[in-house]
Amino acid sequence: MKKPFLLILAVVSVIPTFAQEEWTLTKCIDYALEHNLTIKQQEATRDSRKVDVNTAKWRRLPNLSGDVNQSFNFGRGLQVDNTYADRNTRSFSVSLGTNVPLFTGLEIPNSIALSKLNLQAAIEDLNKAKEDVSIQVTSYYLQVLYTEELAKIAHSQLELSKEQLDSKIEFFKNGKAAEAEVYEAKSRVAQDELSAIQADNNYNLAVLDLTQILELPSPEGFKVVAPTKEYSFETLALPEAIYNEALTFKPSIKAAQYRLEGADRSIKIAQSALYPQLNLQAGLGTNYYNVSGIKNISFADQWSQNFARYIGVSLSIPIFNRFQTRNNIRKARIDKTNLTWQLEESKKTLYKEIQQAYYNAVAAESKYKSSQTASEAAEASFNLIKVKYQEGKANATEYNESRTNWMKAVSDLAQAKYEYLFRTKILDFYKGTPIALK
Repeated sequence: MKKPFLLILAVVSVIPTFAQEEWTLTKCIDYALEHNLTIKQQEATRDSRKVDVNTAKWRRLPNLSGDVNQSFNFGRGLQVDNTYADRNTRSFSVSLGTNVPLFTGLEIPNSIALSKLNLQAAIEDLNKAKEDVSIQVTSYYLQVLYTEELAKIAHSQLELSKEQLDSKIEFFKNGKAAEAEVYEAKSRVAQDELSAIQADNNYNLAVLDLTQILELPSPEGFKVVAPTKEYSFETLALPEAIYNEALTFKPSIKAAQYRLEGADRSIKIAQSALYPQLNLQAGLGTNYYNVSGIKNISFADQWSQNFARYIGVSLSIPIFNRFQTRNNIRKARIDKTNLTWQLEESKKTLYKEIQQAYYNAVAAESKYKSSQTASEAAEASFNLIKVKYQEGKANATEYNESRTNWMKAVSDLAQAKYEYLFRTKILDFYKGTPIALK
């Protein structure tokens, strides 16, 4: 009975950990980089490439192998004196041998260099995955802030409608408002309650998206920190300047460059088959031979008498292998050409992304500025209509229309603000600036 209780207690003690602390954007990104499954897969690929480097380095060492053989022959067979006789024989042998590569046409050093380049490319692939996850987390994070602000606006609108309902009820009691106006105010409260519920649900869904990419067990109690800094409009760097800077450090470009360098090594590896292969061989061994029907030398005597050692050098000269080497070289050169185009494609894609990010940032900046002006004007207009409505100089239709326009302007401003933040952070990301909100 104690174990289930302790397990439940442990789980309950862990759950409030997320609820008690607020998450900044930096903390969300760091947590995602540590726990995201896509990144873990890329880390496994990187570790595999490290093993490949280690394997390639140890190919310079000699190998060592041992052989133990036991055989039985029945009937006519070859004897110790190199004659055939109809007798049963058995033999037992033990040997130990080594092979040392002396020259392999430079295949081993080129294989080591290729494995190192593959490791560097895998590291850059991991960095690219981290960048992608950071962008996704930032997008989801700002979506949470945006939906949270919309939910606050919806609840503020609901409170305003409730105040107007209370006012209409008092006016109705005093004979200053018709009963129809009271029901109309109640209808607005019900509509605003529905809007507030939908806004809360949108916020909960945004939190769920963020916690899922963070690989958190539950979104319950999760809370993000809104930026406190007022962001001012700054001059945006031009796409060409950002691109020239990004070429020097972007993981997608560096990974393609490493793979292109590796293609040169692959060509040299294929060409190594054109050269002779020189190997040093050495070994030792002994055997025991027994023939049925005759007196045999003892096992101990044969073991010492038959003990032998050998050392030698072998040279293998390639002459003709059905054009396999030639075609391997051709294929390696074609692969290099393909990787060259892949590098150019990566550069083209990067420039296109930077251009899109720049123009999106310019549009977001213009939208943010115009939304600020529209929000201020809509608020001023609503305040005037509100006073007129309370004095009986404006009808309910005018009041509702003005309030709707104001709420829409406020919502548009919130959306424009977070879109502007996201677009400018994307530009900073392409310039190599870590993504963060203050």
